[in-house]
Amino acid sequence: MKRRTSVTLAEVAFLLITIAGVWLVFAEKLHSQWRFYVAGILLAVAGVLLIVATRWGHLFGSRDELG
Repeated sequence: MKRRTSVTLAEVAFLLITIAGVWLVFAEKLHSQWRFYVAGILLAVAGVLLIVATRWGHLFGSRDELG
């Protein structure tokens, strides 16, 4: 996996975390149980994307590797 792809995966993951946070605020205000499930799923998917980006995508590396 190329570094640019891993950066994009990480950006999508952080976007999902942001959406999940906002979603949790609305779930608390509206007292809706299913909204908590949606936020949990978003956080889980974001976690998997971050694992893939850091493990196989060379997201973090030395300056020499980054070019």
